[in-house]
Amino acid sequence: MAQLLSSSCSLTLSSRNKPYLKPFDHGSTSFSCKNSTSPFRKIFLQENKRRKCSVVVHATAVSTSREAPVQTSSGDLFKPKRVMVIGGDGYCGWATALHLSNKGYEVAIVDSLVRRLFDHQLGLDSLTPISSIQNRLQRWKSLTGKSIELYIGDICDFEFLSETFQSYEPDAVVHFGEQRSAPYSMIDRPRAVFTQQNNVIGTLNVLFAIKEFREQCHLVKLGTMGEYGTPNIDIEEGFITITHNGRTDTLPYPKQASSFYHLSKVHDSHNIAFTCKAWGIRATDLNQGVVYGVRTDETAMHEELVNRFDYDGVFGTALNRFCVQAAVGHPLTVYGKGGQTRGYLDIRDTVQCVELAIANPANPGEFRVFNQFTEQFSVNQLASLITNAGEKLGLDVKAISVPNPRVEAEEHYYNAKHTKLVELGLKPHLLSDSLLDSLLNFAVQYKDRVDTKQIMPSVSWRKVGVKTKTITN
Repeated sequence: MAQLLSSSCSLTLSSRNKPYLKPFDHGSTSFSCKNSTSPFRKIFLQENKRRKCSVVVHATAVSTSREAPVQTSSGDLFKPKRVMVIGGDGYCGWATALHLSNKGYEVAIVDSLVRRLFDHQLGLDSLTPISSIQNRLQRWKSLTGKSIELYIGDICDFEFLSETFQSYEPDAVVHFGEQRSAPYSMIDRPRAVFTQQNNVIGTLNVLFAIKEFREQCHLVKLGTMGEYGTPNIDIEEGFITITHNGRTDTLPYPKQASSFYHLSKVHDSHNIAFTCKAWGIRATDLNQGVVYGVRTDETAMHEELVNRFDYDGVFGTALNRFCVQAAVGHPLTVYGKGGQTRGYLDIRDTVQCVELAIANPANPGEFRVFNQFTEQFSVNQLASLITNAGEKLGLDVKAISVPNPRVEAEEHYYNAKHTKLVELGLKPHLLSDSLLDSLLNFAVQYKDRVDTKQIMPSVSWRKVGVKTKTITN
């Protein structure tokens, strides 16, 4: 398996002094590049001193925006029509970019393609075969006639980000562009540092870009329910009103993050809240639960549009992992006692929630927090649901308890509020028997691509290392 800090870029690159805004030739995979001093380069290439190139691919978009202006709660008219999806090549970002394009928004994807590099470095792969971002976008245009612009580069490089902002002039920014795995952030010191630098500095750069170049732009930032931890009281949506020594105030809900990844999200939330107050930025923080599923209306249109399906111990979420384990006859791996309870939602609801947030933007200076999930399950409940669904399909599904690699409460109270998105019009897709059947059949369809060595957990919170290491099982 490849070591971290020892992978090279697979794109064909040619040097130019000013690479940004180069027209995207759909028939070519040759791009332009420049030297970058971003944190991405420092963390991934410091060991072997290889060059990293920030590149931009710019495709001309078809104007298909909505015409009706949106009226915010304060009464001002704000018409978000041009949306920049940072991290649009990833799991949630790809589905969201297609969904928004299909709904009539002009869309641009900004991505460093680092998520694909992670798989290469760790010897992992999606259960589903993933096309290149260029082929994905070409296929989308051929099917729908709609263009999505593409900017390839690292948002930790502010020169790249500022020129992208000035070129595209977004009305809304959907920010998925972060390292999103708690286990990844707990492998070793370089990955913990990369997670914090990439996530916190990248978000700071986005905030500064909005302040400098697009003051009215609405930031829709993907947070996580993991910011809250598992308190022994109800979890409110972002804020809590408390009375202490006879005085009452409404304060940000206490944060109890459980990994370096979750801590980066907490820092993001604090920075966004501060800039809303200090600079008048309008922002919505979507504290998302665990997402499951693969298909949306758009990704199901063609095999080249199919989304990721992660099942490994680093990036795979519980429900996806259980479906794959059931499909290949591996016992379901319940961590510890299995009482860990979290909020869950279908990928179709992720894209719906983002669209609702864009269509109903925050006011200038407003920092909104929505808890983005539809149902709560414990790990044991998920295992039971998969066991029952598997039996109906003739699968012999068993569950086993494995040592919990995480530091977390395995039995706890959990009751999180999630009403604000429903009030905006969210129509949830709940986890039904038919959906479980579909997920299991999907896993069975691709079971020949399963690497069984990646099923068991391989990252320990208590054994996080100092030196760069390769994951082995």
